[in-house]
Amino acid sequence: MNILVTGGAGFIGSHIVDAYIEAGHRVVIADDLSTGLRENLNPAAQFVELDIRDDRSVEDLFKSTRFDILNHQAAQMDVRRSVADPAFDASVNIIGMLHLLECCVRYGVRKVIFASSGGAIYGEQEYFPADEKHPLHPISPYGVAKLTTENYLHYYDAVHQIQSVCLRYGNVYGPRQNPKGEAGVIAIFASKMLKGEQPIVNGDGGQTRDYVFVSDVVQANVLALDCSSSDTFNVGAGIETNVNELFQHVKRLMGSPAREEHGPAKAGEQRRSVLSNEKIASQLGWRQSVSLSDGLAKTVEFYRTPGRNG
Repeated sequence: MNILVTGGAGFIGSHIVDAYIEAGHRVVIADDLSTGLRENLNPAAQFVELDIRDDRSVEDLFKSTRFDILNHQAAQMDVRRSVADPAFDASVNIIGMLHLLECCVRYGVRKVIFASSGGAIYGEQEYFPADEKHPLHPISPYGVAKLTTENYLHYYDAVHQIQSVCLRYGNVYGPRQNPKGEAGVIAIFASKMLKGEQPIVNGDGGQTRDYVFVSDVVQANVLALDCSSSDTFNVGAGIETNVNELFQHVKRLMGSPAREEHGPAKAGEQRRSVLSNEKIASQLGWRQSVSLSDGLAKTVEFYRTPGRNG
């Protein structure tokens, strides 16, 4: 199949590209390199540098190559930036996506795989773990944009028969995550400890997240290729880990003397987040294959590599 992967130079997207190419698919990467890195690009993929907000560039790409599937990983992914600048977040995460979807209509793309958010889209959870039927009450513009996109995908399926698979990720971590960003607390902790700097835990550190290793997220994106109808799936470990526990895990692996130092809590972040993975397991055969302890060890090893510590 011909697959367009937006954000394919980024952390998650580049791993998906690698898996698709290994499976024998032809892949084109679209990325503006605002957070993605050239070193993440798979040399077997075609790379096009573009901003998805530029509708003319997006149209030219779809004209030049007929795609079977759009895998949309590109995003403004910083919850805190979305709170500070909701309009910018919407310009990337909603308007940029609409440019892609309109081209899917015009150029015959029949399926979209979308990187949604299993944390931000549910907001403050009413029960734990959250399944896909949990009420959707996002408390950040980032979460609102993810929910809005899921609703648009329902429209494009109903009106234009473009199938969509929405994958609601937990907190994804692993090699290639950018420690300079705000989205990857594990990468940030590891990078700072390597450089002898003091990591800061936001708030009291009791906030929990569902940490899922990147290879397990890639597995979900591979399985989604064969999903026979539009659907939505959580992709998470189903285990809550608070930030203080995470800090101690990373500190132990790094052999770091860093103290557990706390700063102000951040607006727009929910207190607890954990996802049920029963649906994706039963319907697509997905299984978590990497535990948190093993995944953290692999991640720390990556950041110990010279030039990888940001």
